[in-house]
Amino acid sequence: MRIETLLAPVPDPAATTAAEVRAEADPDAVLVVLDDDPTGTQSVAGLPVLTRWEAEDLDWALATGAPAVYVLTNTRSFDEGTAAARNREVVAAALDAAGRAGKRLTFVSRSDSTLRGHFPLETDVLAEAIAAHGGRAPALTLLVPAFPEAGRITVDGVHYWAVDGEATPVGETPFARDATFGFRSSDLREWVEEKTGGRVGAAEVAALALDVIRQGPEAVAEALRALPAGTVAAVDAVEETDLRVVAIALHRIEKEGVGTLLRVGPPYVRAHIGQEIAEPVEAGDIALAHERGGLVVVGSHVPLTTAQLAALREARPGTATVELDVRRLIGDRREAHLAERAEAVARALEEGTVIVHTTRELVTGATAEESLDIARRVSGGVVDLVARVLELAPPRFVVAKGGITSSDVASEALRIRRATVVGPMLPGIVSLWRPETGPAVGVPYVVFAGNVGQADSLAAVVAKLAG
Repeated sequence: MRIETLLAPVPDPAATTAAEVRAEADPDAVLVVLDDDPTGTQSVAGLPVLTRWEAEDLDWALATGAPAVYVLTNTRSFDEGTAAARNREVVAAALDAAGRAGKRLTFVSRSDSTLRGHFPLETDVLAEAIAAHGGRAPALTLLVPAFPEAGRITVDGVHYWAVDGEATPVGETPFARDATFGFRSSDLREWVEEKTGGRVGAAEVAALALDVIRQGPEAVAEALRALPAGTVAAVDAVEETDLRVVAIALHRIEKEGVGTLLRVGPPYVRAHIGQEIAEPVEAGDIALAHERGGLVVVGSHVPLTTAQLAALREARPGTATVELDVRRLIGDRREAHLAERAEAVARALEEGTVIVHTTRELVTGATAEESLDIARRVSGGVVDLVARVLELAPPRFVVAKGGITSSDVASEALRIRRATVVGPMLPGIVSLWRPETGPAVGVPYVVFAGNVGQADSLAAVVAKLAG
């Protein structure tokens, strides 16, 4: 459906500014964003991000005075048991840190704007863990997956992927056929029923529609106040002002004692804390510590990533390219293959930027669990390669393409324990981190989701970094 047709009956947006959101927010409140891969940071700027959640890490993050802290759980790449355990650990550690810092926390479960991830597991576990550690159990769970900058919008409860003016229900896109987190439903009410196995029926899910949101914050607050405790609500959004209106309403009902648990796409956090939409980081703003070339690591297999890789190679035909064979990474020849490839990358970095990518063949298992295990083993090979290269020849910068890839490269290969999100590399998408700890201090790190941007976006980011 054409976007203009979809939006023709929708009321005009309410005029709402980031400053108005900030005026409603509690200055002592901090959002703790449990991010199931690091691409959630692409919509914000100037916020701390952690890949570990020990006491000293959370104390550091809360001491920055930032209104939100990202904790990278990376749970989208783990099984349900590990995902649940990590959520519980973060809640316990964060509430302890908040007690020391005198802060009030709201927990946010940040996941994929194309609906892939551990739902309802993560929101269920978060609600239980908050109550178990003396926190106030959330009364409502809000689903806000919209990511307008990346073409993900929600209208009348239906979530769409919009490209070139055409809006496709997300259940009809390649993302819905994910080997681990696949789904059928595009209507978020039906999606909740599907993902909960019928525990929460579609008719029980509330829909917070644009015709209410665009009446303004008090209309939204009134609609939320009327919902019974325990309700899951699917939230429409087409642009930033829609998210800001919802944020103001949530701040108001929070002051009345109505707590909420949020399952969101990347931009909602920005709206909730009243942060302005950051301008893209320019080349002159990026501090580069090393003279050799940069390293571009591509692990994602979604079609958009493959197209972006092809466009990058076409735009930079002289750039060295080193391929990691997926079947060797999951087979007996893994060690020899990694050693040889790492040496090749280190040599090539002395001459300029290097592209490293896995073979474009998508190897899957017989079950979702087996597919996830293969993905972990492949990602582990990529991590091993980058770690070896960091020791042999620290690159000028690192770009990691793909959610699992960028998470593992950050926490395992570069050993980034704490970082600051500098801002987006492109309008609203692609995050630049400044490592604050570990061997990668001085190496700008770019987190690039597999499913965002246009065909030339990866080439544009590399050009900004490499010239």
